[in-house]
Amino acid sequence: MPDMPDPPTGGDALPKPLPAGLHVVATPIGNARDITLRALDVLRGADVLAAEDTRRLRQLMALHGIPVAGRPLVPYHDHNGAAQRPKLVAALGDGRTVAYASDAGTPLVADPGYQLVRAVREAGHAVHAVPGASAVLAALVTSGLPSDRFLFAGFLPPASAARRAVIAELSRVPATLVLFESPARVNQTFTDLCDILGDRQAALCRELTKRFEETRVGTLTAIAAGLRADPPRGEIVLLIDRGDTRASEADLDAALRSALATMRVRDAADAVSRMLGLPRAEVYRAALRLASDTAGGAE
Repeated sequence: MPDMPDPPTGGDALPKPLPAGLHVVATPIGNARDITLRALDVLRGADVLAAEDTRRLRQLMALHGIPVAGRPLVPYHDHNGAAQRPKLVAALGDGRTVAYASDAGTPLVADPGYQLVRAVREAGHAVHAVPGASAVLAALVTSGLPSDRFLFAGFLPPASAARRAVIAELSRVPATLVLFESPARVNQTFTDLCDILGDRQAALCRELTKRFEETRVGTLTAIAAGLRADPPRGEIVLLIDRGDTRASEADLDAALRSALATMRVRDAADAVSRMLGLPRAEVYRAALRLASDTAGGAE
Protein backbone atom coordinates (compact mmCIF):
# COMPACT_ATOMS: atom_id res chain seq x y z
CA MET A 1 0.00 0.00 0.00
CA PRO A 2 1.51 3.40 -0.95
CA ASP A 3 2.45 5.83 1.78
CA MET A 4 -0.18 8.44 2.54
CA PRO A 5 0.95 12.03 1.87
CA ASP A 6 1.92 14.20 4.78
CA PRO A 7 -0.94 16.44 5.91
CA PRO A 8 -0.57 20.04 4.75
CA THR A 9 0.81 22.58 7.16
CA GLY A 10 -1.78 25.28 7.66
CA GLY A 11 -2.07 28.56 9.50
CA ASP A 12 0.97 29.26 11.66
CA ALA A 13 1.92 25.61 12.01
CA LEU A 14 5.66 25.10 11.67
CA PRO A 15 6.82 22.82 8.83
CA LYS A 16 8.80 19.75 9.69
CA PRO A 17 12.61 20.07 9.64
CA LEU A 18 14.00 19.39 6.19
CA PRO A 19 15.59 15.99 5.66
CA ALA A 20 19.29 16.08 4.88
CA GLY A 21 20.39 16.44 1.28
CA LEU A 22 19.78 18.45 -1.86
CA HIS A 23 16.21 19.64 -2.47
CA VAL A 24 15.47 20.23 -6.16
CA VAL A 25 12.71 22.85 -6.20
CA ALA A 26 10.36 23.55 -9.10
CA THR A 27 9.37 27.20 -9.46
CA PRO A 28 6.54 28.89 -11.41
CA ILE A 29 6.89 29.23 -15.18
CA GLY A 30 4.98 32.50 -15.18
CA ASN A 31 2.25 32.85 -12.59
CA ALA A 32 3.93 33.35 -9.21
CA ARG A 33 1.06 31.59 -7.44
CA ASP A 34 1.95 28.33 -9.18
CA ILE A 35 4.28 27.30 -6.37
CA THR A 36 3.58 24.53 -3.91
CA LEU A 37 3.30 24.88 -0.16
CA ARG A 38 6.10 22.34 0.17
CA ALA A 39 8.37 24.41 -2.10
CA LEU A 40 7.78 27.43 0.13
CA ASP A 41 8.61 25.34 3.20
CA VAL A 42 11.86 24.18 1.59
CA LEU A 43 12.88 27.70 0.55
CA ARG A 44 12.10 28.89 4.08
CA GLY A 45 14.00 26.10 5.82
CA ALA A 46 17.06 25.31 3.69
CA ASP A 47 20.48 26.28 5.06
CA VAL A 48 21.86 27.13 1.61
CA LEU A 49 19.95 28.44 -1.40
CA ALA A 50 21.21 27.91 -4.95
CA ALA A 51 19.57 29.08 -8.16
CA GLU A 52 20.19 29.45 -11.85
CA ASP A 53 19.16 33.11 -11.44
CA THR A 54 19.50 34.35 -7.87
CA ARG A 55 17.67 37.59 -8.65
CA ARG A 56 14.56 35.74 -9.74
CA LEU A 57 14.69 33.46 -6.71
CA ARG A 58 15.10 36.46 -4.39
CA GLN A 59 12.07 38.14 -6.03
CA LEU A 60 9.99 34.97 -5.76
CA MET A 61 10.83 34.55 -2.10
CA ALA A 62 10.07 38.19 -1.35
CA LEU A 63 6.72 37.88 -3.12
CA HIS A 64 5.80 35.01 -0.80
CA GLY A 65 7.19 36.66 2.31
CA ILE A 66 10.26 34.43 2.75
CA PRO A 67 13.41 36.28 3.88
CA VAL A 68 16.88 35.21 2.80
CA ALA A 69 17.86 35.97 6.40
CA GLY A 70 21.60 35.93 5.88
CA ARG A 71 21.71 32.50 4.28
CA PRO A 72 24.11 31.88 1.38
CA LEU A 73 22.38 32.57 -1.95
CA VAL A 74 24.58 30.87 -4.54
CA PRO A 75 24.33 31.32 -8.32
CA TYR A 76 24.58 28.01 -10.16
CA HIS A 77 24.45 28.02 -13.98
CA ASP A 78 26.22 26.68 -17.07
CA HIS A 79 29.11 29.12 -16.80
CA ASN A 80 30.08 28.55 -13.15
CA GLY A 81 28.83 25.01 -12.46
CA ALA A 82 32.27 23.39 -12.35
CA ALA A 83 33.41 25.85 -9.68
CA GLN A 84 30.21 25.85 -7.62
CA ARG A 85 29.46 22.12 -7.49
CA PRO A 86 32.28 21.25 -5.04
CA LYS A 87 31.15 24.06 -2.72
CA LEU A 88 27.55 22.87 -2.66
CA VAL A 89 28.61 19.25 -2.16
CA ALA A 90 30.89 20.39 0.67
CA ALA A 91 27.96 22.18 2.32
CA LEU A 92 26.01 18.93 2.25
CA GLY A 93 29.03 17.16 3.75
CA ASP A 94 28.95 19.67 6.61
CA GLY A 95 25.38 18.61 7.36
CA ARG A 96 23.65 21.62 5.80
CA THR A 97 20.56 21.30 3.63
CA VAL A 98 20.73 22.83 0.14
CA ALA A 99 17.78 23.96 -2.01
CA TYR A 100 18.40 24.32 -5.74
CA ALA A 101 15.71 26.26 -7.64
CA SER A 102 15.31 26.50 -11.39
CA ASP A 103 15.06 29.74 -13.31
CA ALA A 104 11.48 28.72 -14.12
CA GLY A 105 9.75 25.35 -14.03
CA THR A 106 11.14 22.00 -12.99
CA PRO A 107 14.92 21.79 -12.48
CA LEU A 108 16.97 19.62 -14.85
CA VAL A 109 14.47 20.11 -17.71
CA ALA A 110 16.45 22.37 -20.10
CA ASP A 111 18.32 23.43 -16.97
CA PRO A 112 21.94 23.08 -15.74
CA GLY A 113 21.10 21.12 -12.58
CA TYR A 114 21.78 17.67 -14.04
CA GLN A 115 25.50 17.65 -13.21
CA LEU A 116 24.82 18.97 -9.71
CA VAL A 117 22.46 16.08 -8.97
CA ARG A 118 25.02 13.61 -10.33
CA ALA A 119 27.79 15.09 -8.17
CA VAL A 120 25.60 15.06 -5.06
CA ARG A 121 24.62 11.43 -5.57
CA GLU A 122 28.21 10.37 -6.30
CA ALA A 123 29.21 11.99 -3.00
CA GLY A 124 26.65 9.81 -1.21
CA HIS A 125 24.07 12.46 -0.35
CA ALA A 126 20.30 12.27 -0.78
CA VAL A 127 18.39 14.15 -3.48
CA HIS A 128 14.77 15.14 -2.91
CA ALA A 129 12.42 16.28 -5.70
CA VAL A 130 10.02 19.09 -4.85
CA PRO A 131 7.64 18.88 -7.83
CA GLY A 132 5.75 21.76 -9.34
CA ALA A 133 5.19 23.68 -12.54
CA SER A 134 6.47 22.29 -15.86
CA ALA A 135 6.09 23.94 -19.26
CA VAL A 136 6.33 20.52 -20.92
CA LEU A 137 3.36 19.05 -19.04
CA ALA A 138 1.33 22.27 -19.12
CA ALA A 139 1.65 22.39 -22.92
CA LEU A 140 0.94 18.69 -23.31
CA VAL A 141 -2.34 18.77 -21.40
CA THR A 142 -3.62 21.88 -23.22
CA SER A 143 -2.62 20.76 -26.73
CA GLY A 144 -5.19 18.01 -27.22
CA LEU A 145 -2.49 15.76 -28.70
CA PRO A 146 -1.95 12.17 -27.48
CA SER A 147 -0.35 12.13 -24.03
CA ASP A 148 0.00 8.38 -23.54
CA ARG A 149 3.58 8.58 -24.87
CA PHE A 150 5.65 11.69 -25.48
CA LEU A 151 9.28 12.64 -26.05
CA PHE A 152 10.76 15.89 -24.80
CA ALA A 153 13.57 16.85 -27.19
CA GLY A 154 14.46 20.26 -25.76
CA PHE A 155 15.72 22.98 -28.12
CA LEU A 156 16.52 22.07 -31.71
CA PRO A 157 19.93 23.18 -33.05
CA PRO A 158 20.00 26.78 -34.33
CA ALA A 159 21.83 25.91 -37.56
CA SER A 160 19.50 24.72 -40.36
CA ALA A 161 21.49 21.65 -41.44
CA ALA A 162 21.85 20.36 -37.88
CA ARG A 163 18.23 21.16 -37.10
CA ARG A 164 16.98 19.25 -40.15
CA ALA A 165 19.14 16.26 -39.22
CA VAL A 166 17.62 16.13 -35.72
CA ILE A 167 14.07 16.49 -37.07
CA ALA A 168 14.72 13.59 -39.47
CA GLU A 169 15.98 11.51 -36.54
CA LEU A 170 12.82 12.33 -34.55
CA SER A 171 10.49 11.64 -37.46
CA ARG A 172 10.18 7.91 -36.66
CA VAL A 173 9.60 8.33 -32.93
CA PRO A 174 6.18 6.79 -32.10
CA ALA A 175 5.23 9.50 -29.63
CA THR A 176 4.09 13.11 -29.39
CA LEU A 177 7.15 15.33 -29.78
CA VAL A 178 7.64 18.23 -27.36
CA LEU A 179 10.14 20.97 -28.25
CA PHE A 180 11.21 24.34 -26.92
CA GLU A 181 11.82 27.13 -29.43
CA SER A 182 12.57 30.86 -29.50
CA PRO A 183 10.39 33.40 -31.36
CA ALA A 184 13.41 34.42 -33.44
CA ARG A 185 13.76 30.94 -34.97
CA VAL A 186 10.24 29.56 -34.92
CA ASN A 187 9.46 30.36 -38.58
CA GLN A 188 12.61 28.62 -39.84
CA THR A 189 11.87 25.67 -37.58
CA PHE A 190 8.34 25.31 -38.97
CA THR A 191 9.67 25.39 -42.52
CA ASP A 192 11.94 22.44 -41.69
CA LEU A 193 9.21 20.61 -39.76
CA CYS A 194 6.79 20.87 -42.69
CA ASP A 195 9.43 19.73 -45.18
CA ILE A 196 10.47 16.67 -43.18
CA LEU A 197 7.43 15.63 -41.14
CA GLY A 198 4.68 16.51 -43.59
CA ASP A 199 1.37 17.91 -42.41
CA ARG A 200 1.02 16.38 -38.97
CA GLN A 201 -1.28 17.75 -36.30
CA ALA A 202 0.54 20.12 -33.96
CA ALA A 203 0.18 22.79 -31.30
CA LEU A 204 2.13 25.91 -30.47
CA CYS A 205 1.83 27.06 -26.86
CA ARG A 206 3.30 30.36 -25.75
CA GLU A 207 3.49 32.34 -22.51
CA LEU A 208 1.93 29.50 -20.55
CA THR A 209 0.28 30.59 -17.26
CA LYS A 210 0.98 34.25 -18.09
CA ARG A 211 -1.34 37.11 -19.06
CA PHE A 212 -1.01 36.57 -22.82
CA GLU A 213 -1.12 32.76 -22.77
CA GLU A 214 -2.07 31.33 -26.15
CA THR A 215 -2.34 27.89 -27.76
CA ARG A 216 -2.54 27.53 -31.54
CA VAL A 217 -3.64 24.12 -32.81
CA GLY A 218 -3.90 22.68 -36.30
CA THR A 219 -1.69 21.15 -38.92
CA LEU A 220 1.96 22.15 -39.21
CA THR A 221 1.28 24.05 -42.43
CA ALA A 222 -1.73 25.87 -40.99
CA ILE A 223 0.20 26.95 -37.90
CA ALA A 224 3.15 28.01 -40.09
CA ALA A 225 0.86 30.25 -42.15
CA GLY A 226 -0.52 31.78 -38.98
CA LEU A 227 2.98 32.50 -37.71
CA ARG A 228 3.80 34.47 -40.84
CA ALA A 229 0.66 36.55 -40.42
CA ASP A 230 0.97 36.96 -36.64
CA PRO A 231 4.50 36.26 -35.32
CA PRO A 232 4.44 34.93 -31.74
CA ARG A 233 6.25 36.51 -28.83
CA GLY A 234 7.45 35.04 -25.56
CA GLU A 235 8.46 31.54 -24.54
CA ILE A 236 7.25 28.81 -26.92
CA VAL A 237 6.56 25.09 -26.57
CA LEU A 238 5.91 23.12 -29.78
CA LEU A 239 4.04 19.79 -29.81
CA ILE A 240 3.81 17.53 -32.85
CA ASP A 241 1.67 14.43 -33.22
CA ARG A 242 3.31 11.11 -34.04
CA GLY A 243 3.44 10.17 -37.71
CA ASP A 244 2.92 6.86 -39.44
CA THR A 245 5.84 4.89 -38.01
CA ARG A 246 4.64 1.50 -39.19
CA ALA A 247 7.50 -0.52 -40.63
CA SER A 248 7.40 -1.23 -44.37
CA GLU A 249 7.26 -4.75 -45.80
CA ALA A 250 10.89 -4.38 -46.84
CA ASP A 251 11.84 -3.41 -43.26
CA LEU A 252 9.95 -6.45 -41.93
CA ASP A 253 11.58 -8.85 -44.38
CA ALA A 254 15.06 -7.50 -43.66
CA ALA A 255 14.58 -7.81 -39.90
CA LEU A 256 13.19 -11.34 -40.22
CA ARG A 257 16.00 -12.53 -42.51
CA SER A 258 18.52 -11.31 -39.96
CA ALA A 259 16.66 -12.97 -37.07
CA LEU A 260 16.09 -16.24 -38.94
CA ALA A 261 19.82 -16.59 -39.48
CA THR A 262 20.22 -17.42 -35.78
CA MET A 263 16.70 -18.21 -34.46
CA ARG A 264 13.84 -20.59 -35.00
CA VAL A 265 10.78 -19.20 -36.81
CA ARG A 266 8.76 -18.78 -33.62
CA ASP A 267 11.57 -17.00 -31.75
CA ALA A 268 12.39 -14.80 -34.75
CA ALA A 269 8.74 -13.75 -35.03
CA ASP A 270 8.62 -12.88 -31.32
CA ALA A 271 11.79 -10.81 -31.48
CA VAL A 272 10.88 -8.87 -34.65
CA SER A 273 7.32 -8.28 -33.47
CA ARG A 274 8.67 -6.58 -30.34
CA MET A 275 11.34 -4.66 -32.25
CA LEU A 276 9.03 -3.22 -34.92
CA GLY A 277 5.86 -2.98 -32.86
CA LEU A 278 3.87 -5.13 -35.30
CA PRO A 279 1.20 -7.74 -34.49
CA ARG A 280 2.86 -11.08 -33.77
CA ALA A 281 0.47 -13.03 -36.00
CA GLU A 282 1.37 -10.86 -38.99
CA VAL A 283 5.10 -11.21 -38.30
CA TYR A 284 4.77 -14.98 -37.78
CA ARG A 285 3.08 -15.42 -41.18
CA ALA A 286 5.84 -13.41 -42.84
CA ALA A 287 8.48 -15.48 -41.04
CA LEU A 288 6.88 -18.73 -42.24
CA ARG A 289 6.83 -17.41 -45.80
CA LEU A 290 10.49 -16.41 -45.67
CA ALA A 291 11.51 -19.69 -44.05
CA SER A 292 9.62 -21.62 -46.74
CA ASP A 293 11.18 -19.57 -49.52
CA THR A 294 14.62 -20.16 -48.06
CA ALA A 295 14.03 -23.91 -47.76
CA GLY A 296 12.71 -24.06 -51.33
CA GLY A 297 15.71 -22.17 -52.61
CA ALA A 298 18.05 -24.54 -50.79
CA GLU A 299 16.49 -27.48 -52.64
